[in-house]
Amino acid sequence: MSGRYERTCVTHGFASEYGNPSSPHICGRTAARAIRTARRQVTDLVGAKNELEIVFTSGATEANHLAVLGAALAVRPHGGHIVTTVIEHKAVLAACQRLVDHHGYTLTRVGVDAHGRVHPADIAAVLNPNTVLVSVMHANNEIGTLQRLAAIAEITAPRGIVLHTDAAQSAGCGLLDVAELGVDLASLSAHKLHGPKGIGALYIRGGTRITAQQAGGGQERGLRAGTPNVPAIVGFGAATHLITTDAVPPPARIRSLRDRLQDRILATIPGTTVNGHPHRRLPGNLSLTLPGIEATDLLDRLPGIAASTGSACNTGSGEPSHVLTAIGLTRDQARATLRLGIGRTTTATDIDQAAHAERFPEARRGGL
Repeated sequence: MSGRYERTCVTHGFASEYGNPSSPHICGRTAARAIRTARRQVTDLVGAKNELEIVFTSGATEANHLAVLGAALAVRPHGGHIVTTVIEHKAVLAACQRLVDHHGYTLTRVGVDAHGRVHPADIAAVLNPNTVLVSVMHANNEIGTLQRLAAIAEITAPRGIVLHTDAAQSAGCGLLDVAELGVDLASLSAHKLHGPKGIGALYIRGGTRITAQQAGGGQERGLRAGTPNVPAIVGFGAATHLITTDAVPPPARIRSLRDRLQDRILATIPGTTVNGHPHRRLPGNLSLTLPGIEATDLLDRLPGIAASTGSACNTGSGEPSHVLTAIGLTRDQARATLRLGIGRTTTATDIDQAAHAERFPEARRGGL
């Protein structure tokens, strides 16, 4: 998806729209127009009401911090209560912990079931009069499980509690509609939908109060100081434009390829289990626990397979995934888990090569 059109847009951003968009001269105005176009494209992707609801950031991590810290501190500068889940991305968990450590907040982490779903009733049960923010990711980055955000919004909205979601994984799959889900804040990442790395955005529903976390100039309506990264923003817009104008939306094809890969591996390696919800999940995500293997060692022996053992952000940590242990896997099972992703450019040939029995020799023999 990120092919010629997106590369052309990014190159154009470097070569032709190189001005500072905050400057009044012709080069600055040209760059500003390019950013406005990209902002409209991202607005269309998420179903926002207007362009002012989109704030560009350096990525989803910054968007998560701006959402969690900015929303909580805007409502109650000290001593409030926030709620999240045990399987959130570490960027969200770290932002929540900062509120605890530096601003006197209390934090409740709600558990999930064996499929990785948080039950709305469990969210409702922990709310109190001091609760100012609930943060629940739309789709988990490791196991692909989708959360019932609309049902959670029905609980938070009447209480005036801000609802944030990390939607980095779901935005490019045709699954994110902020109005339908009822969220107040949604974090986005361009590279998760085949756009450039180092650029993201935060959707902020009109009327939602936010305290800026990066001070300086008045860029991004005063919510994110710093000269905008014009080429990356243009590339982000180009990627979202391709998604919203695709004549044949790819999720069904991607899901079919994912199921083909899953069926081939399950048939080849007895005892393999699939993590995450069997149906309410991202179309291209596949998390598999293979018996008797150490996933990191297996990946070293499969140089032609682009897979991971969990979140890319945790690579090299040595600790098992907090997501996998939260859904009930033992430490050994978590270490025997592979995460494979199927994207817009994946072909049936790619699937067959990845699933070939000879690609998993250690697992076929029952261990390393």
